[in-house]
Amino acid sequence: MKNASEDRKGPAVEPTAGPAASARERAAHQAPSPHDEQHGTRNRVARSILDHGPSTAAELALRLELTQAAVRRHLDALAAEGVVEPREKRIYGARGRGRPAKAFALTDCGRDAFDQSYDQLASDALRWIAQTAGGGEMGEAAVAAFARARLAAQAEGYREAVEAAEPEARTQALAEALTADGYAATARSAPNSQLGEQLCQHHCPVAHVAEQYPQLCEAETEVFSRLLGTHVQRLATIAHGDGVCTTFIPKAGKTAHSTTGRMTKTTTESASTAGRNPA
Repeated sequence: MKNASEDRKGPAVEPTAGPAASARERAAHQAPSPHDEQHGTRNRVARSILDHGPSTAAELALRLELTQAAVRRHLDALAAEGVVEPREKRIYGARGRGRPAKAFALTDCGRDAFDQSYDQLASDALRWIAQTAGGGEMGEAAVAAFARARLAAQAEGYREAVEAAEPEARTQALAEALTADGYAATARSAPNSQLGEQLCQHHCPVAHVAEQYPQLCEAETEVFSRLLGTHVQRLATIAHGDGVCTTFIPKAGKTAHSTTGRMTKTTTESASTAGRNPA
């Protein structure tokens, strides 16, 4: 199999001399692996479809200065990964003889691999909610009401899994349900296993927005408390700079204390502080 670099029609361009030439020369000796080159070219194919819309193999080959055979190989791989899908190319005017060429378009999954403006859209929407409600405390209350409504609907998908589990396995059941929604969650014993467990979310799809609007974290913590039937304590959040969102779930009948260096908080503390780092 040829490397992606062999698929190009033209010769490679030599680096331009300059202050950083020596650095480029050193990097040139560390040639990328065939896998890296294939992956890089595949990304260029997908990006070209994003920029120009559904494209045929011939159009992509001309645009990227690759052979059509090479482009078809990359399109086959991208289609197998669910990044692109073939469509019949729309013909305007009289149709010529023969079957129309297939045009390849990005799938929803393929579009999600590129930068999106969802964070900005969500921030703008929440800002509008707050301003429309009058700003200040009324605005914060309106955002909190939206966050609770959103999380309440989301929690209905978790409730069945949690209620079907044995009491001692409910944190694990909630972690699995969260993982299915993209939160990469795990359940583990707390440092003092006699006191309870920790629910750890290693990914937060709304972290950037929650940094501006902690009501999202607070509503989530309230939902965890209702689902598990106990007061819980949010110890850390990705939105506030921690590596993992960590929630402490005490064992039944236990009132655990979490020392944070300067002060101690109990798990019976109001959920209004959820989503904010411990002091």
